[in-house]
Amino acid sequence: MTKAINATWPGKPYPLGATWDGEGVNFALFSEHAEKIELCLFDSKGRAELQRIAMRERTDQVWHCYLPEARPGLLYGYRVAGPYDPKRGHRFNRHKLLLDPYARAIAGNIRWSDAQFGYRVGSPHADLSFDRRDSAPGMPKCRVIDSAFTWGEDRPPRIGWHQTVIYEMHVKGYTALHPEVPAQLRGTYAGLATAPAIEHLQRLGITAVELMPVHAFIDDRRLVQKGLRNYWGYNSIGYFAPEQRYSATGVVGEFKTMVKTLHSAGIEVILDVVYNHTAEGNQLGPTLCFRGIDNAAYYRLQADDPRYHIDYTGTGNTLNMMHPRVLQLIMDSLRYWVLEMHVDGFRFDLAATLARELHEVDRLGAFFDIIHQDPVLSQVKLIAEPWDLGEGGYQVGNFPVGWAEWNDRYRDTVRAYWKGSGGLIDDLAYRLTGSSDLYEQGGRRPHASINFVTAHDGFTLHDLVSYNDKHNEQNLEDNRDGTDNNISWNCGVEGPADSPEINALRARQKRNFLATLLLSHGVPMLLAGDAVGHTQYGNNNGYCQDNESSWVHWNLKQEDEELLAFTQSLLALRKSHPIFRRRRFFQGRGIKGTGIKDIIWLNPDGLEMSDEEWQRSFARCLGLLLSGEALDDQDERGRPLRDDNFLLLLNAHFEMIDFVVPSFVAGSRWRTLFDTHYGMELKPDRVFAAGDNYPLQARSMALLQEIKETKQGQAGRIGG
Repeated sequence: MTKAINATWPGKPYPLGATWDGEGVNFALFSEHAEKIELCLFDSKGRAELQRIAMRERTDQVWHCYLPEARPGLLYGYRVAGPYDPKRGHRFNRHKLLLDPYARAIAGNIRWSDAQFGYRVGSPHADLSFDRRDSAPGMPKCRVIDSAFTWGEDRPPRIGWHQTVIYEMHVKGYTALHPEVPAQLRGTYAGLATAPAIEHLQRLGITAVELMPVHAFIDDRRLVQKGLRNYWGYNSIGYFAPEQRYSATGVVGEFKTMVKTLHSAGIEVILDVVYNHTAEGNQLGPTLCFRGIDNAAYYRLQADDPRYHIDYTGTGNTLNMMHPRVLQLIMDSLRYWVLEMHVDGFRFDLAATLARELHEVDRLGAFFDIIHQDPVLSQVKLIAEPWDLGEGGYQVGNFPVGWAEWNDRYRDTVRAYWKGSGGLIDDLAYRLTGSSDLYEQGGRRPHASINFVTAHDGFTLHDLVSYNDKHNEQNLEDNRDGTDNNISWNCGVEGPADSPEINALRARQKRNFLATLLLSHGVPMLLAGDAVGHTQYGNNNGYCQDNESSWVHWNLKQEDEELLAFTQSLLALRKSHPIFRRRRFFQGRGIKGTGIKDIIWLNPDGLEMSDEEWQRSFARCLGLLLSGEALDDQDERGRPLRDDNFLLLLNAHFEMIDFVVPSFVAGSRWRTLFDTHYGMELKPDRVFAAGDNYPLQARSMALLQEIKETKQGQAGRIGG
């Protein structure tokens, strides 16, 4: 912008935000308690404030105007005047430039100073004081965009839940060190859309990437002062704008191109979204957007003292889901990312917060009702992180039909089992078979369970088998941050080891975790880098480590190549055999009219587990006999699905166990597909007959497949 805009028309209250219609730009901003709002226009670099335009029109608490001379690329922000009365929850300050909650693009970075705070930092009365410094020079600016984009034949892949394999990744961290990605594209949306980045996902067998937050976010002032950054991005300030630090071009179309390219490769895009809180913190936080537009409307405030925020998130504030305009903001944002950006689903950070109507978590709250009836959002993948930090916030298993959940019960049980803890085989059995104890009664299916052993928050897979304790000194918080409950085992030495025996054990433990995860029923989620041995050197809370300790390394050693090949083989096995991707829970009983059991649980003697054996505290060995004939499922055209019979053996004991191959089928023979003690190097002629002892090595897992007879009608059956 180089000249003043002279014409101002009334405009319309909808849609909210800045909307280019081909002739001019409509601006609309909600504020219930504001007394005056000014639209501020800036030069092309965002440094000089060139003009302020009073927004005189107000319809249903939405302030609006239309600028017929405005064009895409225009940089803008708002100043909102009203009562500064913290004891009543109002924190208006016209001296502070504010971001548009509906901004489609945000340009520039925040340059921290005391001017970004609505009160006088360090004053005796803290947030009750009033600061008159102009924050505009240090604030990023909103940018008007032209949303036109040629999507061509792009269509959502719509991959069924039972076929889904999720890969949790950080946009920057995935390609920042990738040698085959052009240097100027590494760490960007464009970098993720390059052939080398996508080919790795395809070779693995990934069907969906779950991107850590890409909504515009802020680097916390305290981190910047320490020379750190908010790497993870759970500090949102703009729910419509792609984070610009991941853009090679600075245009929104780059994100769309990434989505389109991933779709062409058959890969869905799921966004990790943070609608539970914002980057503005508690009453001592900065005034950047929502706080200055209408603090009392946007945030949950304490009823008896609105000066203070209610904090269910551990970040200082909680968005006010009880206000219809806040609900609208979130729903508009979700629809925007589906309809305009073509994403395929969402993972909701601290989703229990979204269900809180008063103080209780209500699984039939307004948010879920609205999602359930929405013709757009009800059709995409919805994943909940089913907890928050407030009372009653742990809600695993309690989300409504239509939602999947991060299943931390799965994570903790599988970690503890392979660590060697006893008395877990009954719980492990539920986790291996889709967690029916959590989801079946509510009418959901195995895909409601998002199974994971590792995620961004916590140890990587390599660190899980290499460290007993967290080592977060890099975060400059005296190693106080991050959980102490890692349920990890270092296999005898803390950190890097020179011992071949310890390294071999660690490699076997990684294979155990991956094989368990990828052969369990439910939806597996892999953490980026786990399949290639990525380490964070014991840091289990790398939220502020935007450096090589967090970025995936691609200079693979031999053991990394072997682990990658093992993971690829497991995912290929899962894809080719529907018995590992069941859409219904096992019933453990004969299928009507056939006498065939869908699953039999085995003790090491090859016999069906008794009720008493499930409760033995010393038990660390378990077998599953899976019947492909009793699959009780259909393909997409309604044809009955059948599969082979499989024998899955798990031994977390520190000694080898002779596991008797079951004799439910006389004369049956079984070939070993893999044994984690050896990796994928077993010869295909290793065959065991019913009644033979299988030498199940210490801390190992094996999968055997029944050999079908060549004569018609001679295929083995598993009896009821």
